[in-house]
Amino acid sequence: MEMSLFVPKFDSSVIVRAAEAETIEDDPDAVFRLLADSSACGGALSTVRVTLAAGTDGAPPHLHRHSAEMFFLLDGAAELLSGDDVVTAERGDLVVIPPGEPHAFAAAPGTGADILVVITPGVERFEYFRHIQRIRLGEVGPESLLEVQDLYDNHFLNSEVWAARR
Repeated sequence: MEMSLFVPKFDSSVIVRAAEAETIEDDPDAVFRLLADSSACGGALSTVRVTLAAGTDGAPPHLHRHSAEMFFLLDGAAELLSGDDVVTAERGDLVVIPPGEPHAFAAAPGTGADILVVITPGVERFEYFRHIQRIRLGEVGPESLLEVQDLYDNHFLNSEVWAARR
């Protein structure tokens, strides 16, 4: 297998103060803090912090064709779909999903979850989260997400394993 090396190009360190991060609230049970998007990091990564109340869904089953996704549990516990398995990650645990692997995440029943999510190489994800918010506000229909799956490298799918667990 040939190894390729991606070298991101950006001019200076990216520093995002917690108080300055854009916050998207699905409702009080799901808060998405947009930390650093791909364009700020020369394409290296895109990262958000997701805080979920006990048992709250974070993302339905989907896959990324061109990026890996990392989940680091800052606090609490989360259930994560990884292919055909559902694993429970707890504070301090790390789960990395390779490109093409179906995955989903949610706070575990009975506990909240505070998760740092990183996609690498980066994809412009902030606009994806804003699009989700527009759907929730009724500004655009849910079918509009199907039109931008390639743009955000976020391809939804069905998972019997996840449906049975959630």
